[in-house]
Amino acid sequence: MSAWFDAVSSLKVKLGLLVATSVVVAVVLTMLGSAARVPALLVLPVSVALALGVTQLLAAGMVAPLRRMTEVSQAMARGDYSGRVRTTATDEVGRLAGAFNRMAEDLATVDRERRELIATVSHELRTPLTAMTAQLENLADGVVPADADHLAAALGEAERLGRLVEDLLQLSRLEAGVVDLDVQDVDVRALVEDSLAQVRAAGRPGEVTVHLADDLVVTADPTRLRQVLVNALDNAARHAPPSTSVHVTGAAHADGWWLEITDQGGGVAPADRERVFERFGTDRAGGTGLGLAVARWAAQLHGGTLRFLDPAEGRGARLRLDVPAAPAPRAAAHAEDRPTPPSAPAALVATAPDAPAPQGVDAIFGRFWPERDLRSGFRTVAAAAGAGLLAGFALSFTAVGVTWTVVALACGVAALATARRRREVWTLACTALSVLLVLPMSLLDAAWIQLIGLVVAAAVFLCGVTGARTVPGIVLTGVAWPLASLRGLPWFGRSLRLAGTVSRAPAVVRTVAWSLLGLAVFGTIFASANPVLGSWVDQLVPDLTFDDLVGRAFLACFVFAATLGAAYLALNPAEVDLLGGRRPTPLANRFEWLVPVLVVDAVFLAFIVAQARALIGGRDYIEATTGLTYADYVHQGFGQLTLATALTVLVVWVAARRAGSTGADRRWLFGSLGLLCTLTLLVVASALRGMAVYQDAYGFTTLRLFVDVVEGWLGFVVLAIMVTGVAGLTRWLPRVALASGAAALVGLAAINPDAWVAGQNIDRYETTGRLDLRYLQELSADAAPVVAERLPADVARCVLAPLADEELTAGILDDARAWNLARSRAEDTLRGLRLLPDAPGSPYDAAGDDECGGVWTAFEE
Repeated sequence: MSAWFDAVSSLKVKLGLLVATSVVVAVVLTMLGSAARVPALLVLPVSVALALGVTQLLAAGMVAPLRRMTEVSQAMARGDYSGRVRTTATDEVGRLAGAFNRMAEDLATVDRERRELIATVSHELRTPLTAMTAQLENLADGVVPADADHLAAALGEAERLGRLVEDLLQLSRLEAGVVDLDVQDVDVRALVEDSLAQVRAAGRPGEVTVHLADDLVVTADPTRLRQVLVNALDNAARHAPPSTSVHVTGAAHADGWWLEITDQGGGVAPADRERVFERFGTDRAGGTGLGLAVARWAAQLHGGTLRFLDPAEGRGARLRLDVPAAPAPRAAAHAEDRPTPPSAPAALVATAPDAPAPQGVDAIFGRFWPERDLRSGFRTVAAAAGAGLLAGFALSFTAVGVTWTVVALACGVAALATARRRREVWTLACTALSVLLVLPMSLLDAAWIQLIGLVVAAAVFLCGVTGARTVPGIVLTGVAWPLASLRGLPWFGRSLRLAGTVSRAPAVVRTVAWSLLGLAVFGTIFASANPVLGSWVDQLVPDLTFDDLVGRAFLACFVFAATLGAAYLALNPAEVDLLGGRRPTPLANRFEWLVPVLVVDAVFLAFIVAQARALIGGRDYIEATTGLTYADYVHQGFGQLTLATALTVLVVWVAARRAGSTGADRRWLFGSLGLLCTLTLLVVASALRGMAVYQDAYGFTTLRLFVDVVEGWLGFVVLAIMVTGVAGLTRWLPRVALASGAAALVGLAAINPDAWVAGQNIDRYETTGRLDLRYLQELSADAAPVVAERLPADVARCVLAPLADEELTAGILDDARAWNLARSRAEDTLRGLRLLPDAPGSPYDAAGDDECGGVWTAFEE
């Protein structure tokens, strides 16, 4: 798909295809889910997530060159010119990447030449300057006489320095492309003689023979051509041995003319014949090393070449100049082939940012969620995909059972496997609590405890992998989970692209494909051959109707996305404590926080006084004052007391953060909040006692039991506030509250709340003779063994008859994936009461209205 998308040569067309593809994917998935009657709450997030995934996959290749250009330009600003942009795109971005690479290459060349120039010029300038300085010091100090010889030596070093500077200026002008050619007819022999005289005047003795025709006239710039000849003759004269001759030959031909200069010196090795034309470092005869570089540039200005050839006699050097008949009229004609001026890198550094500017989702999430150096991307995606496939294949739709626990554990393992904090004690403790919280889906049948346990397990696990320490951090962890589907999109795209480059990925895919094929083929053969194995397969393999197949596909995608979001959050935790970690500025005046706290103390104190007065006055006082029975009085306002307890925690948190840090402020804070917490504990005790009295009067329910647990947990949190405040360990309070709440829920599940409530109501019946059979019918299968054991058989049959009908009509008995310990025990109980068949097709007695009519009448009376 990426290669095909790169073939599109227009960015506008790519954007249009991207939008069209995303819309089509979302619409098709919505229509498919609607046709299969998949719940809209499942279709919507899956459609949005898959549309975003398709967008990310298609758009990643479009913006990858731009992101790479940003990275390379930032590296250039730091002086690193080695980076390049690799792309196969043919659109405007691809062409921009090509131009960027050429610019980077030019800048790298300029930077390299600049560094070499500074180093070599410093070296070359230091030698004549040092010699000249020493000679002048000797002359000034009278160490040597100021005669012609010593002055000539000093003058020679000055002239050498002047030639070096002149060569540098000439080369700089040539490289900058500012030298024009003054083209005219030139007598080559006369120009060679003039150049030879200039070389001899510079102190280069030696015999030079010229073999040129007198009528060799060419079209060239005599000044620039003289630079070629002077530098070439000077080089040959310096390297030619004494008593040998330098030969100059040349002639015209159909396409131009040529000229060769040969000597009998040591020559130039073939490996060095190009390097000698580089600036500096190759001339071992005392020259600047720039002469041949200037000569080649001047030859190139004429459109010609200057190079060393193999000598005809096997020794010495042979330098050949070839010039076409019609040279370019201006040197600027070649300017586009030269590097950019050395000032270009400086300009780039001046405009480059000091730090990488965030882009895309990085700019959206900022410091709250920076992307660190992520690892194991492909394995994390594969593990999340495995959890999604497991959910789509194995999860039971008839009832919550063992497969729900297995899928939840698989999702947790996939997220924990690559978590950054997986070895921390807090993370391991939260993971252990989460495991205990998902076990009720396999052990209990009460849907409310299963749902609450699953939600709290996810919250505790995510707080463990993010390392949340503050109250805002715990809240933001829950918000970060769905946001991970957006924050992790670039990482998800990189992980999929990485999968295409990993050599083992195709092998893994082939292995899985062949294994599934073998399982399907041979599993079908043996299942049809053995009826027992066939019955097992029928129980394990889901029914592949259209609606079921589509529904399971949506479920697999949803679980995959949720698991991948949790895995990304564990792999790259958000800075959830960034907001809560900052303490706000303390209030300037103490009364601004102290007075509100004292007012709340007064209200709590008034409530405690009223409760004490009612307790002293007894039932008669309550009935005379309020007109309510004692049970109704103690029950009234339980919800308000629970809310007041929760708000107390908020008041303590706000006051502690806004109080000053002076000794007086701390004393007032401990005193006022200590009183408030003490009064709150009395309120909690009053609320729990009132609920106990109300339950004794009107019976027990799972809702009343749950709010008792919540109120008790809030009381523990208030007590923890007092203890940690005195001990100076308040930073641990949010984690203590979270862990204690999860532990309280684990304890609630451990007592089997539906069975416990049924037992308490039956105990009350044995004492008072009052029992609400209608409420017992509403309890889950957890209560079935208690009801059957402690009530008469006829009463138990009537109470449990709706549960037996549900087991039969929902198909729970035939779905092995929905197995549940509590449900299994309830099925044995129902079979013992003859409400369920002992075997498929066997008879059973349903409890009808005729049988149960008398039972209801007796208990209602």
